[in-house]
Amino acid sequence: MPLTTPRAIPPATFPAIPPVTPPAPPDARPAGCGWVVAVFVESLGLIGAGILAGVAGTVVSVASLVSYPALLAFGLPPLTANVTNTVALLFTGLGAAAGSRPELAGQARLVGRLGLVTAAGGATGAVLLLVTPSEAFGAIAPWLIGAASLLLLRPLRLGRPGLGGGAGGGLAGDIGGGMGFALRAALFLTAVYLGYFGAAGGILMFAVLTAVLDQVPARVNAVKNVVTAAANGVAAVELALFGPVRWSAAVPLAVGFLVGGWVGPAVARRLPGASLRVLAAVCGAALAIKLGIDAYGG
Repeated sequence: MPLTTPRAIPPATFPAIPPVTPPAPPDARPAGCGWVVAVFVESLGLIGAGILAGVAGTVVSVASLVSYPALLAFGLPPLTANVTNTVALLFTGLGAAAGSRPELAGQARLVGRLGLVTAAGGATGAVLLLVTPSEAFGAIAPWLIGAASLLLLRPLRLGRPGLGGGAGGGLAGDIGGGMGFALRAALFLTAVYLGYFGAAGGILMFAVLTAVLDQVPARVNAVKNVVTAAANGVAAVELALFGPVRWSAAVPLAVGFLVGGWVGPAVARRLPGASLRVLAAVCGAALAIKLGIDAYGG
């Protein structure tokens, strides 16, 4: 029986599917316009956050409690937000110095000498921030801030021997000796903390100065604002040169800090009696609990 060659079966063919082009949005705007609107809204938000943070920083020393979460909310990574916040914080001190001229009267020498110590500490802290992670300070920050808050609740005894010369808050004549060394060491370490981690560093500074300055709280607060600015200022220069600063966020935040720092001393001036110390202590205790939960809550 002759063999026949089977007929070849043609391969199956399928109709070609045309590419689907998504429809253009009905109200599409030029990309440039949307970018301008986004930058404008972000800048307004950061200016507002800076004003609130500047007032909070000059009155109760918790500026970063407002400004740092605001930077995170606008999408900055944690390290970039920390560095950007430190750079902008310099303007809180400038605004506070302008708004605290009555409280700073007669204290130029004291502020200058203490400011040199805090500037050196801030520079050290900024170097550490650039070369090491900040998690180490995150673990000890709750304890430092909690202890400082308790120290602020200690009864204030004006007229005791110390730096300041009585209830009027005159300039100290001598910060030498054991007290002077202990004060400089405490200020230096606090400024290192400010330049490195920063959270509620103003509360630590306020607690240290309250313990040694024989002055009313409003005058101590004014000194705190200026010497803290010295620490932040040197740290800001280093971080601006070598750190990941987001300038589009730093500039509007700095504008808000400047305004808030200028307004804050007027608010602090009107707080009665020891309420400034108590308010700072309460805010510090709340922040210490929050940072403790973040650090140890798993």
